Amino acid sequence: MDTAAADRPSAIYDRIGIGYSDIRRPDPRLHALIGQALEGARTVVNVGAGTGSYEPEDADVTAVDPSRVMLGQHPGVRKVKAGAEALPFADGSFDAAMAVMTVHHWPDLHRGLGELRRVARRQVVFTWDPTHRPELWLLEEYLPEIREMDRARFTSVAEVADALDAHTVTPFPIPHDFTDGFQCAHWRRPECYLDPVVRQAGSTFAQLPPSVVEPAIARLRADLDSGSWHRRHADLLGRQSMDYGYRLLVAGG
Repeated sequence: MDTAAADRPSAIYDRIGIGYSDIRRPDPRLHALIGQALEGARTVVNVGAGTGSYEPEDADVTAVDPSRVMLGQHPGVRKVKAGAEALPFADGSFDAAMAVMTVHHWPDLHRGLGELRRVARRQVVFTWDPTHRPELWLLEEYLPEIREMDRARFTSVAEVADALDAHTVTPFPIPHDFTDGFQCAHWRRPECYLDPVVRQAGSTFAQLPPSVVEPAIARLRADLDSGSWHRRHADLLGRQSMDYGYRLLVAGG
């Protein structure tokens, strides 16, 4: 197998994308925040569009993704297979460009962000900051391998904001009942991480070998059965949301 090809976003999501929309269901609170940032945009390009989560209902949206599997699940009619670094559109083609939890997959982050600025007058990017603390308990207690992987592929929000020349950076604390199953979604629902279907819908879990994941999940299951997880994290159980470093960046006009 071509190891480099296996690590590309298209290869990753061609592998994990089947059934992706069953677990990664858009959360209405994040949808409202992104919708507010896109307000007034009549034409939008969604780069790394996946299944179309968080796209505005009142705009003409063009979906761009390097994965045929993901585009096949996208409900829109304007779908383009392409990477963020070479968007096949003329300068200023769109009122806005959006990119939701995707910039960490781009082989050349700065080139991709430059393309967003080239093809659209406004840029809306939702991403995660690897420098933020506290971090999810899953990483510290069970899977530090995720921490190392995330630090290697995510760029700090400060650097992304600088590259975009973002004028607004808005924190998005994750609600305890968040419906979109990305990594921190289940911070107050640890039993969800026991489900292999839930884990498979996340690109980080999907890239770790079973020899790493399975013993860690076995330890989590044992801690849940014994009640030790709940004793260690009693402070989390009464919280309605947690700030784990997710941010919405807005640039342009």
